[in-house]
Amino acid sequence: MIYRPFGRTGIKVSPFCLGAMMFGGVANADREECTQIIHKALDAGINFIDTADRYSNGQSEEIVGAALKGRRENVVIGTKVYGPMGSDPNQQGGSRRWITRAAEDSLRRLQTDYIDLYQLHRPVPDTDIEEVLSTFTDLVRAGKIRMFGTSTFPASDILDAQWVAERRGLHRVRGEQQPYSILNRSIEREVLPVCQRFGMAVTAWSPLSKGMLTGKYRKGQKTPESLRAKFFPKAMSDERSLDVVEQLLPVAADAGLSLTHMALAFVVAHPAITAAIIGPRTIEQFDDLLAGLNAKLDDATLDRIDMIVSPGVDIAPLEGSAYVPPAIQNLVLRRRPISERSVA
Repeated sequence: MIYRPFGRTGIKVSPFCLGAMMFGGVANADREECTQIIHKALDAGINFIDTADRYSNGQSEEIVGAALKGRRENVVIGTKVYGPMGSDPNQQGGSRRWITRAAEDSLRRLQTDYIDLYQLHRPVPDTDIEEVLSTFTDLVRAGKIRMFGTSTFPASDILDAQWVAERRGLHRVRGEQQPYSILNRSIEREVLPVCQRFGMAVTAWSPLSKGMLTGKYRKGQKTPESLRAKFFPKAMSDERSLDVVEQLLPVAADAGLSLTHMALAFVVAHPAITAAIIGPRTIEQFDDLLAGLNAKLDDATLDRIDMIVSPGVDIAPLEGSAYVPPAIQNLVLRRRPISERSVA
């Protein structure tokens, strides 16, 4: 395993990160199997694990914490805060009140004294970014976390966070998580260059585009029953994505790879990507992923992929998981009052 620098922090992580979203009641309630996956990942040299308080309402963190007993010091643990953890409206978001409480809860579930990477799971437009950064900074100074990051931030928000940290003397955001795959390349335009400018690590989630790039979903065939198809029915039956998959399959075959392995190799080939998150639900799925972790793509193969999906272009819909900024989501912010509209 060739380890990569996590931005400019001095920390080294494996180019593949074990995602724990599927661990727990929502996807895999078999804690013994989840533990086996974690141990198998560590034995394979993967030293980076990503989870979140929201995953299976804390069960994922509990599984990770229990599985790492005796091996904690050799693992970089990333977890997240933002999503609702109860019916109380203050048990979510990015307020100082909630981040402080949520960090303590995650530490308890993970059975650890510190979190290596604490991440804000989504932007919080209703909260001053200085409030978020100052809270994270205090957690670093208290020894509760080692560094902090963000997830699915637009390039403008990443810039804003860096500038606020510099002007207020706060710790800087060290890592960003973004959706990135052959079918979702829009972050190549601005997000990745901005992260490189500030020496930030970038971890790619959904490198298989929700499973579309496993080859399991094919044009003209019935959509197979799966958790992905259940939660993201539009994305997993998207005609444009299925068309692209059919074009990618012969490229993978010519490279001597499965579509899954080619898709993962594509993500980690980008110089701005630190690690790709792989999120298996079962041992069988993980074995298949492990078999392709050493795959590398030559320039000719990457050129063929670029011909099918242009750099900087999104093909697949990020149904239900993308961040939609208020300027797009809120109708009021997109339309002037009738009285102020121009009259021809």
